[in-house]
Amino acid sequence: MTEEEAVEYLSPLDASFLDAEDEDPHASLAIASIAVLDGPAPSQAEFAAAIRGRLPLVPRYRQKVRRVPFNLGRPVWVDDPDFDLDFHLRRTALAEPGDDAALQRLVGRVMTQRLDRERPLWEDWLIEGLPEGRWALLSKVHHCLIDGVSGNQLYRLICDAGTRPHRPVADHWEPGPGAGSLDLSLDALGQLARIPFDQARVVARAVRSPATATRWLRDTARGLTALAGGLIPTAPTSLSGRLGRARRYAVARTPLADIAAVAAARSVTINDVYLAAAAGAFRRLMLDRGEEPVPGSIRTLVPVNVRGRDQEGLLDNRVASMLLLLPVELDDPEQRLRAVHERVLELRAGGEVEAAAALVALADREPFTPVSLIIRTALRLPQHAITTVTTNVPGPAQQLYILGRPIREILPYVPIAERIRIGVAIFTYGGQATFGVTTDFASVPEADRFAGYLTAEVAALHDACRPAEPEPEPKPKRQPARRRSTSTPARAPLS
Repeated sequence: MTEEEAVEYLSPLDASFLDAEDEDPHASLAIASIAVLDGPAPSQAEFAAAIRGRLPLVPRYRQKVRRVPFNLGRPVWVDDPDFDLDFHLRRTALAEPGDDAALQRLVGRVMTQRLDRERPLWEDWLIEGLPEGRWALLSKVHHCLIDGVSGNQLYRLICDAGTRPHRPVADHWEPGPGAGSLDLSLDALGQLARIPFDQARVVARAVRSPATATRWLRDTARGLTALAGGLIPTAPTSLSGRLGRARRYAVARTPLADIAAVAAARSVTINDVYLAAAAGAFRRLMLDRGEEPVPGSIRTLVPVNVRGRDQEGLLDNRVASMLLLLPVELDDPEQRLRAVHERVLELRAGGEVEAAAALVALADREPFTPVSLIIRTALRLPQHAITTVTTNVPGPAQQLYILGRPIREILPYVPIAERIRIGVAIFTYGGQATFGVTTDFASVPEADRFAGYLTAEVAALHDACRPAEPEPEPKPKRQPARRRSTSTPARAPLS
């Protein structure tokens, strides 16, 4: 196999999303964003030409996943010799009146369906029939290909920064010949043979710098201890349990300036405000269901971007995670915000994120077969530690366009699986923070209500942090007018 034909392996983290989907028959682990644009909607030919002109910038869009025989190595990316762009470009329309509710129902249906593993793992849906002649573009991509942060890179590649569309990129793509099963097996065996040498190099570096290695081991051990503490089962609640196949989707919006104002007023992060709003929304929903929001009942998985500066443009998954107990037991919104801030600081200080990143890095240096077996075994066990996933993705900072039409807003979608019945995503773009809520269709029908609770909690925090208006000063009492004297004032004596 020549250097040009080198095999492109998925990372263990990327592959874990495929394993998770394989182990859960009701899961569809695709992420999505929905861009809403001004009309008129382009024709199908214009739509296809716009995407075709960007394909060379996204090689993964013409590659599919292939498993190595006998699971000897990680799955690989291979060119799809039968790539058909028309298969990936879908078109539909909302029923009248084409309002938010109709769009959200459509998103729920589209995201319920799994992507075809025999083809590149993405679809683009052009959706007509939105109010005021607007249309939407739903970009659906499997989580094994990108995370939320690298999804922003897709927007920069596919969209334009001005009203004049860029010219199509020169395209000389021809599908590679692809490796046969024997070649893949031999390459995977070669990877296995190199693992001891790679590990020996790691040990050699540690020997040359024992102080650094000792510090790393100490910090990682402390972080793993904190991470293990996050796997303690939560108090039982109806918001966690087995999932069906269908999904609901709901959206709520709030000005980003309101969240930023709360963060500035209370010296916390924007993510703290978002998580505090989520805690309040979960508290309200539990009370609606007649459940007591006791301490330790809602733990969320919070993805954390661990990309280095030299990895910003890569389309893959580079995230670790925090396991945070949301303070749903606290009634006061400001107390919840303070509790979230302190708990996040504690998790950060404990090195939980670094430990999770170290586990991912370690898996990259181990034989894939036992790593995959461990992941699959863990996925078969019912987990009772995590109730929800809450992810915060800052969107593109500049105004974006598609075929000269401005993108007015971008709505996020996060998948759910493994007894997690509610997932919450927030995406910021154009001065707006948009919440996207995914729920299990049957067990959590209150998706719309929960989304409304999120923005209500932000509003409550914003009101609580607004400086009190000064009381008006009392008007001075009016003094009675003095009577003017008619007598002639006495003259000073002359000296």
